[in-house]
Amino acid sequence: MPTSSALGGLSTAPSLAGIPDAAAPAAQVVDDLAAITRPDFPLLAQTACLGQPLIYLDHAATSQKPRQVLEALQRYYDHDNANVHRGAHQLSARATEGFEAARAKVAAFVGAASPREIVFTRNASEAINLVARSWGDANLREGDEVLLTVMEHHSNLVPWQLLAARTGCVLRHAGVTPTGELDLEDLKAQITDRTRLVSLVQVSNTLGCLNPVERVAPLAHAAGALLLVDACQSLPHMPVNVAALGCDFLVGSSHKLCGPTGMGFLWAREALLEAMPPFLGGGEMIQDVYLDHSSWAELPHKFEAGTPAIGEAIGLGAALDYLQAIGLDRIRGWEKQLTRQLFDRLGAIDGVRILGPTPEQQPDRGALAAFTVDGLHANDLAALLDSAGICIRSGHHCTQPLHRLYGIPGSARASLSFTTTRQEIDRFAEELQGTIGFLREHS
Repeated sequence: MPTSSALGGLSTAPSLAGIPDAAAPAAQVVDDLAAITRPDFPLLAQTACLGQPLIYLDHAATSQKPRQVLEALQRYYDHDNANVHRGAHQLSARATEGFEAARAKVAAFVGAASPREIVFTRNASEAINLVARSWGDANLREGDEVLLTVMEHHSNLVPWQLLAARTGCVLRHAGVTPTGELDLEDLKAQITDRTRLVSLVQVSNTLGCLNPVERVAPLAHAAGALLLVDACQSLPHMPVNVAALGCDFLVGSSHKLCGPTGMGFLWAREALLEAMPPFLGGGEMIQDVYLDHSSWAELPHKFEAGTPAIGEAIGLGAALDYLQAIGLDRIRGWEKQLTRQLFDRLGAIDGVRILGPTPEQQPDRGALAAFTVDGLHANDLAALLDSAGICIRSGHHCTQPLHRLYGIPGSARASLSFTTTRQEIDRFAEELQGTIGFLREHS
């Protein structure tokens, strides 16, 4: 039976019986990780059409949710549902306690100095928009420069385009190397005395490359610029610490962390948040309101107008508990083995071209492979694989400029998780090869 917590929630520990001690090297535990955690994920147990077992290889788009997260959500709505920070009654007190406990868990997860540095948002996109609207509008002027990269997700491109239209600031974009990694020399060359912000992804959702953020940070700071990191594709797969990275802003999204949708966060250094004006106005973000002016609440509430996604925040807290009970280093170790297997299997199929560095070129790359097949459309591949019960992504993955750089309209993408098994990768590769043969025969 689940055990009750002091917050009225349920135990969020995964079913880890049989896994060696957490201090053991990852190589000693990776063979068991998927088999032991999969029972916690109800969705993965279903069968697809024609009775085939469902194979979910779209974790980079959204992660599946363990029962511990589902139970935490249910527990909140069954027992603690009330608004936070505003009521003196016991339900509001419990809801507030659970909500703020989730903030503290996020802070610990990324190594923040204080929960005051964590601002809850609807998603990572909103977190980037918050920085662009609040910090950007207050600090950037015509001729100032924001340095991005060509591999960025649209969420780390469009907000800055809107900022440039409002302020007249200039956007620059660092390129990629022939192997599909960040061109650090190009980035260095584009940092000038006009650079005010460098904003980049830590792990590309298309190339899978791990960008050397800890090397970019001193380059940005030496020029007097700040650094924002989009950590959506890194947080679920490896330890991430804002102090070690040396960044000034970092954004993450719950739904990629085994948590609920509609919940994300911004981490920023407290001094920056204190100096930034509010992003949205309304209830909760105020201290005092008069008919003609208002004063603002203390951090982080200054940036959280209106009723927040309370259950979703509590669910995110449960998801972080779950991931930490497994161990991010252990997750990374298992996924590195799976990624090598995925590349080996795809590389053996005629006509398949994988974007980004191989595991040999970058051993710490992300656990995904975006690929094209000569003469075939990615959507056709994905549709036929879906009929066999295999879920992959097809399209531009919200990286249209990057696909345009490669001269392709889109790609197919298989992305992995610690719940992925070796057998799933083998079956995916076999079905993909059969699908390619079928499409070529009937084209």
